[in-house]
Amino acid sequence: MRVVMGRAKKVVLAYSGGVDTSVCIPYLKQQWGVEEVIAFAADLGQGDELEPIRQKALTAGAKESIVENLIDPFVEEFAFPAIRANALYQGRYPLSTALARPLIARRMVEVANQKNADAVAHGCTGKGNDQVRFDVVFASLAPGLKVLTPAREWAMSREETISYGERYGIPAPVSKKSPYSIDLNLLGRSVEAGVLEDPNMPPPEEVFAITSSIDQAPDEGQEIEIAFQAGNPISINGDLLDPADLVRQANFLAGKHGFGRIDMIEDRVVGIKSREIYETPGLLLLIKAHQELESLTLAADVLRVKRQLEMKWAELVYQGLWFGPLKEALDGFFDRTQEDVNGVVRIYLKKGNAMITGRNSTQNSLYSSEMATYGKDDHFNHLAAEGFIYIWGLPTRLWASIKRK
Repeated sequence: MRVVMGRAKKVVLAYSGGVDTSVCIPYLKQQWGVEEVIAFAADLGQGDELEPIRQKALTAGAKESIVENLIDPFVEEFAFPAIRANALYQGRYPLSTALARPLIARRMVEVANQKNADAVAHGCTGKGNDQVRFDVVFASLAPGLKVLTPAREWAMSREETISYGERYGIPAPVSKKSPYSIDLNLLGRSVEAGVLEDPNMPPPEEVFAITSSIDQAPDEGQEIEIAFQAGNPISINGDLLDPADLVRQANFLAGKHGFGRIDMIEDRVVGIKSREIYETPGLLLLIKAHQELESLTLAADVLRVKRQLEMKWAELVYQGLWFGPLKEALDGFFDRTQEDVNGVVRIYLKKGNAMITGRNSTQNSLYSSEMATYGKDDHFNHLAAEGFIYIWGLPTRLWASIKRK
C-alpha cells in the first residue's frame, strides 16, 4: 500500500517510544511534508511507565501525544475470545502479540476520525507481521484513510536510524547494545534477533523475564483450580477476579513454576521463517484448562469440528484478519459452543509442567459414570454392540469382498 508523499496533513502514528516510531515523527514531517503528527500509544499492561513515552513523542516533534489504557478491552474483547477458541498458531503460539494489533489499529482509526486526521501511520518494516495486521485493519475499518509506512521506505540501517533521530533531538536508546527485539503486553513477551537468529542456538536465560527457569522454579509443586463460565475464566482457587486481574494471577502462578516458555520456528505472513521465543504463562495455562473442560462438556462431533476451526481462527488472527467475514462467522460458531462450557479444572504446576488433575461440571458434563464404569453399576448394554459393529463395519466388509474376487 504505497502512499504518495506529502499529501497527508495530519497523521495519527502508532507509537511505542522505540527508535523506529520515534524517528517516524521527524521523518514524516521533514521528508514527507506532514504538518501534524499525533502519536498514539496504548497501555496494554506492559508495565512500562508511559508518561515518559508520551513526553518523548512530544520531544521528537509530535503535535500531540496520546496514551490510553486499553487493558480491559484487550482482555475482554481479544484475549478471552482467543481462550474460547483455544487459539494456538501452528499449534503452539497463543497469539499474545497478534491479539494486540487489531485493538490498537481500531482505536487509531477512532482517534483519526475524532481529530479529523487524513492519514494513519506505523513504523513497521516490510519483513514482519505487524505491518500486515495494521494495514489490513485500517483498510477494513477506514478505507478512506491514507496509510503512511516510512520504515518500509527509508532504507536506513539500525545505526543510521539512530543517527537520524539524534539529529532531531531523539536520544539513542540506553539499551541499544541489547541485540534483542522485544514486544511485551499483559498476555506475554515475544523475543527475537541477536543469537536467537541461529535456530540451533539454545536461548540464553537472559531473554526470559516473566517465567522461571526449571532450575529456579520451586521444588514444591502447586495445585490450582480455574473456574469457567460460558467458556470464560472467572476465578482461580475460588477467588472471583475481573478479567485483567485473572490474567495477571494466571501469569504469576504459571510463570513462578516455569510454565509458558515457547521456542519455535514460525511461518510469518510474508513467507519468511523466523525463530521466536515467547513467554505466555497465563494465556497458555488458561487455554490448556479450557480445552480440558471442553472435553467434558462438548459433544464429540462438536469437538472434532471445533478443533479444526480453531486452527483456522488462529491463522486468521495471526494474518491480521480479525475484522474479516470468516473470522466473524467462526466467532458465531464458537460463541454457541461456549454456552455449555461451565465448570472447574484442577491443574498441578511443577518445574515447567502443567498437569491436569481433575475436571468437573455440575451443569453440563456429558460424562456418565454409569456408562463408563466396568463395575457393578454398569448400565451399558454390551449385547447391543454386536449390531452396532455389524452396521459400522458393513462398508469395509463389502469393499473387502470385492477385493478378494
